[in-house]
Amino acid sequence: MSETSPKLRAELEGVPTYKPGKPAAAGGPVAYKLSSNENPYPPLPGVMEKVTAAASAFNRYPDMACTGLMNELAERFGVPVSHLATGTGSVGVAQQLIQATAGPGDEVIYAWRSFEAYPIITRISGATSVQVPLTPDDVHDLDAMAAAITERTRLIFVCNPNNPTGTVVRRAELERFLDRVPADVLVVLDEAYREFIRDPEVPDGVELYRDRPNVCVLRTFSKAYGLAGLRVGFAIAHEPVAAALRKTAVPFGVSHIAQEAAIASLRAEDELIGRVGTLVGERARVADALRAQGWTVPETQANFVWLRLGERSVAFAEACERAGVVVRPFAGEGVRVTIGETEANDIFLKATAEFPQEA
Repeated sequence: MSETSPKLRAELEGVPTYKPGKPAAAGGPVAYKLSSNENPYPPLPGVMEKVTAAASAFNRYPDMACTGLMNELAERFGVPVSHLATGTGSVGVAQQLIQATAGPGDEVIYAWRSFEAYPIITRISGATSVQVPLTPDDVHDLDAMAAAITERTRLIFVCNPNNPTGTVVRRAELERFLDRVPADVLVVLDEAYREFIRDPEVPDGVELYRDRPNVCVLRTFSKAYGLAGLRVGFAIAHEPVAAALRKTAVPFGVSHIAQEAAIASLRAEDELIGRVGTLVGERARVADALRAQGWTVPETQANFVWLRLGERSVAFAEACERAGVVVRPFAGEGVRVTIGETEANDIFLKATAEFPQEA
């Protein structure tokens, strides 16, 4: 038998595998998972009934056009259906965006650290990542990102709020940045955590997109809506971009169950607002408690907090796990901790109180 292996694309050499948040150990001391920015609440009212009914038809392919969901989104956001595209979570749509815009020889700009899928999906496409360091306050350096644009730039991600720091860029600076970006470069406003924002100076990307043909907005049902396991996200963009996204979508990628759950979730917005409000209140409580303990915590507008622990990040995560919560360390940089149930947050705060803040 020949030992020669099939030829694979050279771009895959060295591509890291996406690292999900560590789950809570079954039967072990860990009681809570605060590592994946999941919503701790059960599905919104009406969702389980729709999912249960939809499950009886999973021997059939789903509606590939997501017609019902697209119509619901068009009405909810006041946009044409032709300006919408769906995918397997916002990360799936992000990958479709790169497939539609960038290939070998092209560049994709994003802040770093930011969402860890960006370098993976960029490299898979054969494009080159241009990573622009965050400011010392863990915020996007939009001036540096604008300066990094070249004739090879095809797409720019602005993660707002930024994952994993929770920091935001505000209206004036974002609009100034958008004014500097060439019209033929696509700017993707990744707003996976939009529902948790309470800063009135943070703009709604949908309003920015309306008169800017090179702006695309990403949203997801995974976070605030609590549908992480069903994988449904969407983009709002002008028709050429949205049409390209529909071309690059995996056929039948969004299941019938996911479509029905998303529609039901959109129709339960009153309950959603209440749940998100509770999490925002817990976010404030946790951040205030951390600062009272002496920690430096960036202002977060997402459903998580960020501790820049550098080389002590893994040790801190291990201490949290021993205490009973799993958090998400980024080795050598920091630790992201999801705002979860009150009991989980209390365990986390007890762990931070006992962990030495200096090496």
